[in-house]
Amino acid sequence: MVRVLVVEDEPQLADALREALARESFAVDVAYDGGEALEKYAVHDYDVVVLDRDLPVVHGDDVCRAIVAGRRPTRVLMLTAASAVRARVEGLAIGADDYLVKPFALAELSARVHALARRTAPAAVPVLERAGLRVDQASRAVTRDGRPVALTNKEYAVLVELLRADGGVLSAEQLLEKVWDENIDPFTNTVRVTVMKLRRKLGTPQMIETLPAAGYRLS
Repeated sequence: MVRVLVVEDEPQLADALREALARESFAVDVAYDGGEALEKYAVHDYDVVVLDRDLPVVHGDDVCRAIVAGRRPTRVLMLTAASAVRARVEGLAIGADDYLVKPFALAELSARVHALARRTAPAAVPVLERAGLRVDQASRAVTRDGRPVALTNKEYAVLVELLRADGGVLSAEQLLEKVWDENIDPFTNTVRVTVMKLRRKLGTPQMIETLPAAGYRLS
C-alpha cells in the first residue's frame, strides 16, 4: 500500500484530492498548512507528498527542503498556481521530484503519484506466490489453487503485505501504518476484522496464522 500526504491549504481541493487518491487505493493523510505537514511527516513514513507551494505557517519550499534533508525515500509532487518556467525550475531545484500546475486533471495527478510511488519503492515482484496462493500485482487478480478470490482494497493490501513479509510476523500496528491512513483509531479492531474476512475468503486450509501478542503471518 502506498501512503500519501496531501498538503493543501484550500480545504475543498484538499478533500477532493484525498477522495480521488483514496479511490486509487492509496492511504491518504491531509495537512492544511506547512507546519501541520512537518508534524505528520515526522511521525509517518510517506511514499509521496503532494505539496502545495504557497502554504501558510511554513512555506511549501521550506517543507520541501525539510523532506529532502530528512534523507528518506519520500518523493515530492509540488503543486502551484504559477505556470512560469522559472517557478517550476525553482521548485525542482529545491528538491521536488515532479511539478504540476493548477488547475490540473485529477487523473493526471493520480498518474503522477503512481509514477513517483514506483520510484520510491524497490521494484515490485509482478507476481507473489505462496502455497497455491497467487497475487498478480499488475492486474490485482488473486487466486488460490486456481480459484479466483474477490477482495476489497484493504483485504488485498493486507494480503500483499503478508506475502511481502515472506513468512515474517507483522503486528497489527505495522499493518495499520502500512494499509490505513491516520484517521483510523489506533485501538480499533479493524485489522483483526479484516484478517478474519480475508481468512474466510481464502478458504481452507487456513493460511493466515495469528500469534498472540505478536501479530500475523502466512503459514
